Amino acid sequence: MTNENETDETTVDESGADSPIRSTGDNEPGVGSASDQPDASASELSDTDASASELSDRARRKAREGFVVSNSMDKTIVVAVIERVRHPKYNKFINQTKRLYAHDETNDVNVGDKVRVMETRPMSKSKRWRIMEVLERAK
Repeated sequence: MTNENETDETTVDESGADSPIRSTGDNEPGVGSASDQPDASASELSDTDASASELSDRARRKAREGFVVSNSMDKTIVVAVIERVRHPKYNKFINQTKRLYAHDETNDVNVGDKVRVMETRPMSKSKRWRIMEVLERAK
């Protein structure tokens, strides 16, 4: 005794065993068709692809703030970025300074200015950053 309209109930056969009722459109007994069960991983992949394409390339680039320590080169400045890092053994905070070479197209940045730089394509052997904005001018 099978009811073709209901698909989630269990009924008792003539043999007395409980079995789930399946729709009559199945190709093989006991196996659901591909159209009955949508592939969850395919929908998840399409969602992640859409979200990855929505994020722009610039949103994933690193940005740092620091002070200009040198502007003697043409269209290049040196920015000192100071990070406070905890020492792994002694747990004391240490100031760690990195010197980044950044592209300055207009040559209008002076020593002592606070700037924000963004990661970009390699422009020379050591220049991998460019100026986004000048946050504070030197006094």
